[in-house]
Amino acid sequence: MLKGMPKGSDMLVGPHVSIAGELANAIDNGERVGATAIQIFTANQRAWVAKPYTDEVVERWQQAWRDSAIREVMSHGSYLVNLGSPEPEKLGKSRRAFCEEARRCARLGIRLLNFHPGARMGSERAECLERIAESVRMAMDEQPDAAVIYVIENTAGQGSVVGETLEDLAQLLELIDGGERVGICLDTCHLFAAGYDIRSEEGWTAFWQEFEGRIGLKHLRAFHLNDAKKPLGSRVDRHEAIGEGHIGAVVFQRLAADSRFDDVPMFLETPGPEEVWEREVTALRAYRSGEPETAP
Repeated sequence: MLKGMPKGSDMLVGPHVSIAGELANAIDNGERVGATAIQIFTANQRAWVAKPYTDEVVERWQQAWRDSAIREVMSHGSYLVNLGSPEPEKLGKSRRAFCEEARRCARLGIRLLNFHPGARMGSERAECLERIAESVRMAMDEQPDAAVIYVIENTAGQGSVVGETLEDLAQLLELIDGGERVGICLDTCHLFAAGYDIRSEEGWTAFWQEFEGRIGLKHLRAFHLNDAKKPLGSRVDRHEAIGEGHIGAVVFQRLAADSRFDDVPMFLETPGPEEVWEREVTALRAYRSGEPETAP
């Protein structure tokens, strides 16, 4: 923290913002809501192949970032990608798209690449986890010197997806064996939908004890902060504005104020619009500074 700055003002927090029109626009979109961290799609997440960025686009992006208050950027991988697919054609397309995403991140200077682990699609869980791990190892081997960190996001447990439990996440980290090049992003809505009740002090403490025991806080690289439209254990991924869902504001107050996470970036994937994101960023900073009464 810079000398003279109030606690909370240097918090790494902000929403997922659009890159529409120009990649560098994402920086302005983040700064408009007071963000110091943003998440983006580096390409159309509904397409398998993306047009390469020109040197001019990359330079405008890097210059805009350098001139801004944005201190952390995380890329969210494509929703089309399923690194655990048992179908050879789909797995091959997914791996190629994932490796291309990693190359874009390296070129743009984005160090955090967040991705959903994948879905079993009728195969055994253990086999799926191994396919995911092999996929990530392939991407790392393709760019052994890149600074990209592969950040596995926990899931809500819908359908045949894996990664909804701390056991799955711990096993993936072990199988990938990537050291500091691999980490975890915890999505609060997904945690809640998967059955982890962190609303009470007891539940909060128990969860983090289990996380430390199975995974370790050193592997926590990011948060997705989302309230939940559906009740505990629903296994349905439906995000809600902070404090307006079944999780409630107290969890986000507790999380923002926890000194263990002072250096962990927190990304909002709440519905928006910008006015809501600005209000949520302000609220989270108030929670960090110990002044929840200033939050909406």
